[in-house]
Amino acid sequence: MLQGKKILLGITGSIAAYKAAVLVRLLVKAGAEVKVIMTPSAKDFVAPLTYSTLSKHPVYIDFSTPDGKWNNHVELANWADMMVIAPASANTIAKMATGLCDNLLLATYLSASCPVYIAPAMDREMYTHLSTKANLERLKSYKNIVIPAEDGELASGLFGEGRMAEPEHIIDFLSKRDNQKKNDKKLPLSGKKALVTAGPTYEAIDPVRFIGNFSSGKMGIAIAERLVSEGASVTLVHGPIHITNINPAIKLIGVTSAQEMHDACVKEFTKADITIMSAAVADFRPITKAIEKIKKADAGLTLKLVHTPDILTELGKKKKAGQLLIGFALETNNEQKNAAEKLKKKNLDAIVLNSTHNKGAGPGGDTNKITIIDRNNKTINFELKLKTEVAKDIVNYIASCLKK
Repeated sequence: MLQGKKILLGITGSIAAYKAAVLVRLLVKAGAEVKVIMTPSAKDFVAPLTYSTLSKHPVYIDFSTPDGKWNNHVELANWADMMVIAPASANTIAKMATGLCDNLLLATYLSASCPVYIAPAMDREMYTHLSTKANLERLKSYKNIVIPAEDGELASGLFGEGRMAEPEHIIDFLSKRDNQKKNDKKLPLSGKKALVTAGPTYEAIDPVRFIGNFSSGKMGIAIAERLVSEGASVTLVHGPIHITNINPAIKLIGVTSAQEMHDACVKEFTKADITIMSAAVADFRPITKAIEKIKKADAGLTLKLVHTPDILTELGKKKKAGQLLIGFALETNNEQKNAAEKLKKKNLDAIVLNSTHNKGAGPGGDTNKITIIDRNNKTINFELKLKTEVAKDIVNYIASCLKK
């Protein structure tokens, strides 16, 4: 089906917009992650709240939100594995065919390099008009546009006299096209099993307090999702995070403490071809956890700490031929030297270095700046990028390692 696919659904001003709500629900049920872009006129038919509730994502309508946040059409286009415009009105089809760009949906369409599927929706007279026919023919000639032929590329009639195809038929069509693409081109990491860690660990002081860090888990999640898109089967062991819209194709194992993460990773590691340890595991934990909340005292509080398990070191000792083990290093000084020493000491194949000195890098944010160091001390430097793009660089590096 469409498990793990990132689908951008464009909704235009058509009475058939009510069908799009069913389409969103079915896409999510099929395992896809869906983001919705509406044209301003589409709001007259179905309220955006309906689509945001069904997709569990905000709905994009204008280039900026009421609070001043910028909706980046290029980022949306790059995010998607496929774009579906359903319903596609005669007005939007005409603008797409001629390159007009007066709303966010059209700007995103013009930036998209992924396949774009169109389900026309209008009355029969508008559909059969020579102008509409000419626009559709023009769109068919574009490289990444898919409009099923009138003679029935899919017997369910995705393309039928202007009536928007039924959502079930669209799902069937998209699934068959996706399966065909998979058969035509094997993904680089098909058949590979990957283990990824993400987020912080929390080490309890008492029932309500803990030692932790600012890791959001965004980097690890982005890596896990990129691995899935390249064909890998992925298990993500994550600490406490607040991200819920994770690709449903990923097997999730939630943990809290470093010991729990250690136990989960040791169990999963033997099955993994690729392991990427991007979690920010706490180095210390209190030697004891108070059974009850510690009361505030004028004399202050002294905690005795002990080391948490060194997960990377243990996995490095267990690593067998053919397994790829990659660690992360967040450094504040002597960055490359410290990262290289960590790589060697823990028997890693490569280490991903980032520094707190690089503005925009590190935990919490949406961007990162990394250097990859391999076991031969070869370094590859990357510019500051969105973490989704950083994940692409890391996964591309992994794929290149496996080809050798």
